[in-house]
Amino acid sequence: MAELCFEEEDMARQVLAGQLRRLREASGKSLAQLASETNYDRTYLNRLENGERLSKLAVMEALDAIYDTDGLLADLWKLAQRDAFKDKYQAFMQREAIAVVNHKYSLAIPGLLQTEAYARTLLSSAPMPLKAGVLEERVAARLGRQAVLQRDPPLSVRFIIDESALRRPTADRVIWREQLTHILAASEQWNITVQVLLLAAGDHDLVGGHLSLLWMPDGTSVAYLEGSKSGGLVEDPDKVTRYRVSYERLRDMALSPPDSASFIAQLVEDC
Repeated sequence: MAELCFEEEDMARQVLAGQLRRLREASGKSLAQLASETNYDRTYLNRLENGERLSKLAVMEALDAIYDTDGLLADLWKLAQRDAFKDKYQAFMQREAIAVVNHKYSLAIPGLLQTEAYARTLLSSAPMPLKAGVLEERVAARLGRQAVLQRDPPLSVRFIIDESALRRPTADRVIWREQLTHILAASEQWNITVQVLLLAAGDHDLVGGHLSLLWMPDGTSVAYLEGSKSGGLVEDPDKVTRYRVSYERLRDMALSPPDSASFIAQLVEDC
């Protein structure tokens, strides 16, 4: 993987756009030629070079292959997509990117398991509609986080999803069915465990929020608590331990992974 030497990560997007233009011009290719080789629209590629769009990781990987740049563009993209999130998430995302174990409890469909269509629908639901370009940037940034699920070595991740999230469909039932099917397929991967916490399980001390527990390669751990409009990183070892105990109790209250898969499969069937 190419080495990066940028002191300011918030410049990554501008650097990425500049590199895209420089590499294309150095190769002697026109935008039309590049569009033909990549099957991406010429206007779309031009917007990437101008820094107007963030794109998706797959686009950068395709361009890395064309320019033989040994993952440079993909690395720059990973830095740039973090800038699309608010500052309060960046410390968490930096740790999430290198964590070896990730345990989550969520009252909503976790971002790491969202399909593109569902993420776009969810992000479009804000009271103040996002401009089309901003919306697509947010979607790309959210999907970009999912790269941790295909990382080598693979991340071990457990999702406990509240039943309420799985019974809150989108208006478009095709998008909703696709989302449920995607979660079901993800649960079949050996490094991903999905459990459903039924409403009948009753009250617990994580009601009203989302929790992530991350274990780092050096054995340390952190917790991240998130509400609908705020979030905070917890690094104090004693507090992290208490949240870990809360999570383990929640895990014991939830359906087993096989029963959870059956529950989600029934929801798919009901669609």
